[in-house]
Amino acid sequence: MSKNKVWFVTGSSRGFGRRFVEAALSRGDRVAATARDVAALDDLVATYGDAVLPLRLDVTDKEAVFTAVDRAKAHFGRLDVIVNNAGHGLFGTVEELTEEALRAQFEANVFGAVWVTQAALPHLREQGSGHIVQVSSTGGLVGWPVVGGYNASKWALEGLSESLAQEVAHLGIKVTLVEPGAYATDWAGASAVQMDANPAYDVVREGLAAFMSTLDLGDPAAAGAALLKVVDSDNPPLRVFFGTQGNELLPQIYADRLKTWADWEDVSVQAQG
Repeated sequence: MSKNKVWFVTGSSRGFGRRFVEAALSRGDRVAATARDVAALDDLVATYGDAVLPLRLDVTDKEAVFTAVDRAKAHFGRLDVIVNNAGHGLFGTVEELTEEALRAQFEANVFGAVWVTQAALPHLREQGSGHIVQVSSTGGLVGWPVVGGYNASKWALEGLSESLAQEVAHLGIKVTLVEPGAYATDWAGASAVQMDANPAYDVVREGLAAFMSTLDLGDPAAAGAALLKVVDSDNPPLRVFFGTQGNELLPQIYADRLKTWADWEDVSVQAQG
């Protein structure tokens, strides 16, 4: 397939978004790169010139999202790859979560992706082609303690995107959920929101920290190169793990779920009536 693609990537200033943009630009693709602070994209403009269109965008602003997507389409003439990457982490047990923090988590991680997707779809339908990439997480498939709000947002994105994939397949539009494991980004650092800690849950936090310390952190730059293979595929997956943790941890988790359903099948049958 041709590698001459036009991308629209949210959250392009750092982390995965930055690496995705760099990977695309380095091979000659063109990118509409969005960030809340476009100054963070100045070096990309200096290096790649007209191949990159920097756009200031907060994905929680629906009107601004539609304006940005339309501007990108008008500027480049088409849109081939839409990457919903913008979002942030949220750390706190369910009891510790504030309404403000949980709503903000969904505004960024779910509604932001919805607004970008809705803004892009008319253009992709008109073209009869396109690829929507939703940056989810292994936390969109399994829940971990202390990040329940984040898990909830990614589980929502997973369900939404699975429906979306079935809705747009006949239009020539592809959908992929990228599910990263642990990476050397600032997801758990500067970009994360931290709830006030209740000492009742200290032992849970300590357990999560111990588990996280055992993980081999992936290289975000490698994720950028991997995404190129996904978007260049004639038959891209609906779901793909980025990093090793997914394939290491999820098979046993799914096996345990299947066993539980089987063990309780008599109750399921009873509930049928």
